Amino acid sequence: MMDSSLNDKDDRMMQAVANNETLSSRGFGTAAVEDPPKKPQQASSLSSMKTFLSKPTPAAAATTVSGPSSETKPVYEDIVGPLGKWMDTVFMVVFRYQLAQQVPKELDSNRPLNDYQGIVELAARMNRRFRDRTKVQQRAQETLRSLFPSWLPKQYAILFSQPFPAFAARMNAWATYVAGTWLMGECQVNDIVLDNGDIGKHQGLLVKRCRFLEESQCASVCVNSCKIPTQNFFLQDMGLPLTMEPNYDTFECQFSFGKAPNVEAERLAQSTPCLMRCPAAGSLRQEHDAFFFFAKQTKQKSSETAAAATVPVASSSSSSTTTISSSVSSPQAVSVCNMMGNTDYKDEEAYQ
Repeated sequence: MMDSSLNDKDDRMMQAVANNETLSSRGFGTAAVEDPPKKPQQASSLSSMKTFLSKPTPAAAATTVSGPSSETKPVYEDIVGPLGKWMDTVFMVVFRYQLAQQVPKELDSNRPLNDYQGIVELAARMNRRFRDRTKVQQRAQETLRSLFPSWLPKQYAILFSQPFPAFAARMNAWATYVAGTWLMGECQVNDIVLDNGDIGKHQGLLVKRCRFLEESQCASVCVNSCKIPTQNFFLQDMGLPLTMEPNYDTFECQFSFGKAPNVEAERLAQSTPCLMRCPAAGSLRQEHDAFFFFAKQTKQKSSETAAAATVPVASSSSSSTTTISSSVSSPQAVSVCNMMGNTDYKDEEAYQ
């Protein structure tokens, strides 16, 4: 479990006044607070979620991106990293194994560990399982953490990223090229333009045509399983800013180590239209967006409900006024997938 899981659960809870005790039974006078009916409230929650998922989101309504022609698709199996095919296979097996640890066993692919399509299937299933996109991003970031000794990332930030940021950026550009060619396809270390306008010599990595994006054919899988978690890993764990700029027309992706992500560019990347050949036909984006909007509205209503539940009551032993606040955990702490009646995802809440 991750440290943020409790906060995530709270964000998705439906706040409700579910206190069966009256104020008089607690000795605060004769006033009483009656509980609202629970079943109608749960039905209202179900109806609200279904309404959100039935509405087309801006991303779902956007035009699609065709991407490069499939006729020019490289033979990725023939692209070998600088350490050779054997080491590429080792990298693949370890990555696949660690990624599978982040999800229930039934989500893992039946393909062999050294089959690239097993990673693609697992990433797609993970995006379908968790409608909250932050869950996907967190699990992908945790996968990257698991590839290193627990002490290494923080020590790297102290020994390299903070005192020698340019050197750390170059080192990671080369390391990503060496260890990531099997995952992304043909790569080339290049120069980048930093935030201050200077040229970062050998601080970039250009992925000429991303294998992961081409095999998944899904912009949502790219953003939530690769771009955002990788940027977060380097910044939060390695202490090194990273900007990844995927091009959905060409499937190129520019890694810029030492360059902080631009807020507007990040927003555009996350709202990019779906790919024309997307196997999910844009449904993942729609579900992720719907969950986000629904959770945001629910959290806002919960705050309003909590504020309204603060009741001023006259004390029986004094003329002063005592404020009683009803802050009770909601009995409707169920996953969105459960609320939608989707048994395939019934344990999403429990697995967080």
